[in-house]
Amino acid sequence: MQAKEILLTAFEQAFSDLGLEKPEKITFERPKQPKFGDLSTNVAMLIAKQAGRPARELAASLAQELPRKCPEIARVEVAGPGFCNITFKPAFWQRVLPLIEETGPAYGNGTSGQGKTALVEYVSANPTGPLHVGHGRGAALGDSVARILRAAGYGVDTEYYLNDAGRQMKILGRSVWLRARELAGQKTDFPEDHYQGGYIIDLAREALNAHPGLPDLDEDAGVELCRQFGMEKILADIKGDMLLFRCEHNKFASEKAYLQNGAVARALEQLEKDGHSYHSDGALWLRTESEGDDHDRVLRKRDGSLTYLATDIAYHNEKYERGYDLLVDVWGADHHGYIPRMRAAIRDMGRDPDRFVVLLVQLVNLIRDGKPVQMSTRSGEFYPLRELIDEVGTDAARFTFLSRSNDSPLDFDVDLAKKRSLDNPVYYVQYAHARICALLRRAAEKGIRLPEKTGSATLTGLDSLQELALMRQLSAFPEIVTEAAARLAPYLVSKYLIDLAGEIHGYYAHRQIIDPDDEAGSLARLVLLRACGQTLKNGLFLLGVSAPELM
Repeated sequence: MQAKEILLTAFEQAFSDLGLEKPEKITFERPKQPKFGDLSTNVAMLIAKQAGRPARELAASLAQELPRKCPEIARVEVAGPGFCNITFKPAFWQRVLPLIEETGPAYGNGTSGQGKTALVEYVSANPTGPLHVGHGRGAALGDSVARILRAAGYGVDTEYYLNDAGRQMKILGRSVWLRARELAGQKTDFPEDHYQGGYIIDLAREALNAHPGLPDLDEDAGVELCRQFGMEKILADIKGDMLLFRCEHNKFASEKAYLQNGAVARALEQLEKDGHSYHSDGALWLRTESEGDDHDRVLRKRDGSLTYLATDIAYHNEKYERGYDLLVDVWGADHHGYIPRMRAAIRDMGRDPDRFVVLLVQLVNLIRDGKPVQMSTRSGEFYPLRELIDEVGTDAARFTFLSRSNDSPLDFDVDLAKKRSLDNPVYYVQYAHARICALLRRAAEKGIRLPEKTGSATLTGLDSLQELALMRQLSAFPEIVTEAAARLAPYLVSKYLIDLAGEIHGYYAHRQIIDPDDEAGSLARLVLLRACGQTLKNGLFLLGVSAPELM
């Protein structure tokens, strides 16, 4: 049981014995300075008016009662206008160490999602070009969200929605076909709105090698051949990038398949039947303005072609049919306006929109050699994710992407990410883990054997301010994972790891861990650091980052 849960029980009993009405919510905060205790609450101030008593007087009464209700509490001090600053006994914090030993890689896992299922759809970039660093941020976010939800108890599937039909794919096919004709010596007029990158020329060259008669085909046949050839090659590269980036997709859902199996037609028919769509000016429209959108949106154009919205509706409706309790989509920030119309469509299809959550990924401002790097797939001026992985590594890229909330723009300093110094956040955290591993190896070389099961006697003496601070940090990890799952916010884990690493580095710098004149103390300190190492490793796993033992 966590400290806050224990305190809630103690407060409930204290309120009952003191004849006080329990407030709807009691909140606890961790004071920034250890002298103010382990946890603090202003509950006495919140109930003072209703109780008709001064807040400090109520706080003093609670301060007397709480240690009686909870033997783990060492003391409760009244501060300011009525704060209760609560300090636990060292033995309370020490018990986290055997818990970490028992649970190992599962330490931090919770039950908030037990019995529930979730589908996380992420990346889903059009297969019209290589993934760039913006896609990388979305990939790291989606994969980490899936990991954290699994840690919270959810059954999680991951998916990539493949836009393998529609106008952009035709433009890809025509871009490759025109470049292939150029390579064959035929004169072409290459439109500005076609894909300009050098990768198109590479694809055209490969297509020519595979199909020498390509330039002699009529345009429709040539474009279709190049569309299919280009998509397959690009998709293979995307899958390769995802593998390198430690991202896994259980399924690649095909837009084309939803068109062919009638799912789109059935969805549009249902919307029209239920009065949620209408015909006007030769087009089919979805009523989204009444749901908060700027205006109604086209589902089928005058020429009979479908919009992305039409196929997306069918796709999301099929997601609901699969029975997931939670649907998470990771989208680029430019899709912000798409959310209300998709939620409206989900509601119109008779589904619960509250089960649908969109995480918007803000822009990545990539800085290399002190200069911003422009990114545009169409113009060909972009920084490929593969190049970033090759330059800084998967660990540094993922940790940096996940170091801030997805709601905030991110400045990615490539030079910093490559540094092997404590200025680099991922190095800072990984080095804390490697340092612990080195200490444990050194202890083994000196014949110090750590017990597989730690008893309370082994931990005697772990009561300094730094040691208590470390154990408090370790105890907070399950709460952090639960909160990260509830908020779908991996950056909470990265922030936690940086804070924990800071405590570890500070402890190492100011305390001799292996002391030949203090065998019992050395053993206790090593047990503490072993638990720190396991927690670092567990947290890094949730971010998809490795925990090296040597650096």
